Parts: sequence; C-alpha cells; structure tokens
Amino acid sequence: MQSRVKVFLLVAGLFFTSIPIHAQLSRNQYERLENSFQETSFFGGHLTGFVLYDLDSQQVLYEKNSQLRFTPASTTKLFTLFASLLILNDSTQTLRYVDAGDTLKIWGAGDPSWNYLDLPQPDFEKLFEPYKVIQFSDANLQSPSWGLGWQWDDYLYYYAAERSSLPIYGNLLHVFPGKKNPQVFPKRFQEEIYTTNHEIKDMERDFHENKFYYNPKFYRGREDYLPLLTSPELFIELATEETGKQWILSTDSLPENHQLFRGTPLFPILKEMMLESDNFLAEQLLYMVSDRLFEEIDTERTIEYLIENYLYDLPDEPIWVDGSGLSRYNLFTPRTMIGLFEKLYRIVPDEMLLELLPTGGVSGTIENEYRAQEPYIFAKTGTMSNNHSLVGLIKCKSGKQYAFAFMNSNYPWKASEVRREMEKVLLMIRDML
Repeated sequence: MQSRVKVFLLVAGLFFTSIPIHAQLSRNQYERLENSFQETSFFGGHLTGFVLYDLDSQQVLYEKNSQLRFTPASTTKLFTLFASLLILNDSTQTLRYVDAGDTLKIWGAGDPSWNYLDLPQPDFEKLFEPYKVIQFSDANLQSPSWGLGWQWDDYLYYYAAERSSLPIYGNLLHVFPGKKNPQVFPKRFQEEIYTTNHEIKDMERDFHENKFYYNPKFYRGREDYLPLLTSPELFIELATEETGKQWILSTDSLPENHQLFRGTPLFPILKEMMLESDNFLAEQLLYMVSDRLFEEIDTERTIEYLIENYLYDLPDEPIWVDGSGLSRYNLFTPRTMIGLFEKLYRIVPDEMLLELLPTGGVSGTIENEYRAQEPYIFAKTGTMSNNHSLVGLIKCKSGKQYAFAFMNSNYPWKASEVRREMEKVLLMIRDML
C-alpha cells in the first residue's frame, strides 16, 4: 500500500494547477452553481468554500473560495483515516512488553479497545495469564491527555474523553438511567457521587477531580458518559480490579529489546470512528500511528512526519494538530480536503470506502439528512459552533460519482439551517449531472 501511495503522490498535487476549472459543465450548469453561492444567496452571508471534482478525469468542475482555510471540525478524521490505513495496515498497536520472569513489563501503544463499546477485544487474559505481576509504564507517552486547541469546558462531555497510552472503559464513567440513586460504572466511583443545589439536569464531574454531582430536584436520570480525569495511578487501580492481577506503576523507559502485541482488527475501530464521528477513537488511532512510527506517542511529531512524507503535495499545506478535529487550531482549505479525499479514493477499495463513509438517510452522522429513495451522499461531517463541513462523494442521476468538499465557517445560524441549504445545492448537482 505504501508504494502505491508514493506513486500517486507524485501526481496528486498537480490537479489544481494544471486542470482547467469547470471543464465539464455547460454554461447553464455553471451559472446555476454560481447563483447558489452569489453574495445575495444564503451562502453569501458567511464564509463558504466549495469544490466539485471529477475523480475519473481528475478535473475540477466548479470551485468557490477553494483556496481559503476553514475550521474543519470532524472532517479532520479523514486525515486520521488516511494515516491509519497507511501506517497501521490491518490491526491495532496495543502494547509493547518485556518478559521478566513472573513479571510482565508493559508500555501502552494507544489501543482504545479495552472494554470500550462493542469493539473486538484484545486477548489480555491469555497475555497476562502466565504472570503474577503486571508492571506498567507510560514513559513512552509524550503527548498530553488533551489535544492542542481543545476547549476547556468540553471536559464535561463524553466527546472530549482524555487520551492515554492504554485506555480502559474508553476513559469514561458510565452513568446508568434512573432518576433515583444514580448508579455508575466503574463501581469504585459510586462513593464519589454527591448532590448539589446547582440547577443541573444531568450528572457533572468536578473540574479538578473525579467527584460527581447531580441535583435530585432537576436530575433527568438518563444514560450518560462522563470523561474521567485520567492518571497512571488511576489506571493501575482500574486494571487491577478488571484483571484480578497485581499491577504496579513504573517509570522505566521502553528498552530497545521488547516485543509488540497487536491485539485486534483495525477496521471496526475505523468504521466506528467514521460513522459515529468518535473523537476518542480518532485520537487513539493517531496515538497508535505514532507508536508504530516511532515507538513512542507524540502526535505533534507524527503529524509533522505524515505531512512531510505523504501529504507534502496537497494544494495547500494543512494546519493539522489533532486526530479528531476537536481543536480549533486545525485549518484546511476545500481543495486540500479534495486532495486528501482523492488519496483515500485511490488506495481504498470502493466497497470499503463506502462502508466507512456515513450515508445520507442510511447511516452514521447523516442518517437523518440527505434522504432519498436511492442514497446519493457518502461523506464525513464536521460540526462545531459556527462551523459545518461535509466532504465525500455525491452520486448523480447519471450514475457517476464526484468528490466534493463543502465547508462553512462563521455563520450565525443553527447548523441545521446550514445543512438544509447545503442539501438544496447538492440535490441540484445530483439532478443536473
């Protein structure tokens, strides 16, 4: 796969400079698209960028503000998907280890699977069974638990779960439904639940420690997940309870002579990340890519390496800082998103790519949008306050598929209004091509 990508990289970056714009559109088709983005249109009231690209002829059919940078939000996960497929191949990086008699010394490699969702599980029982003691070190972890540019007040929400070298339970507290005496898992936190007079409807965590609060008067009692404040010490306690083994904490560096345990298939993680836009999985995937490349976890170094070696020919250099798109520091242009998507399109089999992309009216984050008797949108969404983007494939009436990037920033409306207007444009394109 890597050799195929390198060959493709030699030509992929040339299409925006060497191919004429709107080469296959009739005058009427071009004017209809122009009218959709003119200053008096809905999209004239905020920053909008758009590219429609013919993957077969490698021609840009139409573009508007394709050179401007936008906050991509979760469309950043397309970068993480590309890196994961390229570097990890077909299985996870789970941990690195050294056999030391009755002690197993381990260093986490970023695998997010351990008791998270319904993902395939690493066979830890078989790995740990011969040993009396498990010694854990995170000395190979260079990146912080939060990504650069994450919003501090996201600490309350499941989508901002902290990153770690060997997560367990997705680094989340599971709150079970029920209005009275809320129950949680891991159960060790049951004694850390307190009542409060603050008018909150759901359980919340203290900012500085793993103490949790709810107001019995307003509590809705719904199922919820809250990010845990992670630490190596807490991980040792949770892993001890989960495995029944004795775990101890170490600060040992990863030695040169060690073994790698690759625990589970990669595809289910990629699919969950893409369809449900799971930020935690995206961040941990980038951790695993880093471990695979450098035998340490350093996302900044990893992103620099990927840009220099595999993304150097994109039309505009991406400002890329995390795996999930939670960061507002990420900035990509629409034509760079098309350049990246074309790389994915060339190296990923069609059936697999469509399985990974949310499908309008059918699956993932656009299950309730872009509905049609025959699905026509297969694309990754990205949404945060005042920013919404969609990047992927549109299948037109002719049966032909085109790549598109539709990016919006700085709008004052609800994202649902922006999506409705985007749908009008995409339906027009579907019907006229």
